[in-house]
Amino acid sequence: MVCNTYRPREFLIRTLEKIKLAKLTNSEYPNLMDESNLDAMFEMLDVAGQGCISVPQYKGALEALGLSSKDESFDEIDLITPAVFKENV
Repeated sequence: MVCNTYRPREFLIRTLEKIKLAKLTNSEYPNLMDESNLDAMFEMLDVAGQGCISVPQYKGALEALGLSSKDESFDEIDLITPAVFKENV
């Protein structure tokens, strides 16, 4: 029997590989994120457990997902909360 425990890191790696393939082949991007996935991703970015991440961390996450951060109007000193992260990813 295979144990299907939730592993956010492995999920993120698989997700990024699928997104990269879609980008390279100009195919449709997969719809991969539900709220629990976004929670797990935010927790991975918030390594200090402070409940917020920096704008550079946020923009890096968007870029890793193949999303543009150019339209985002945050100052570099702003902090991104989980709610803002979910709303914009």
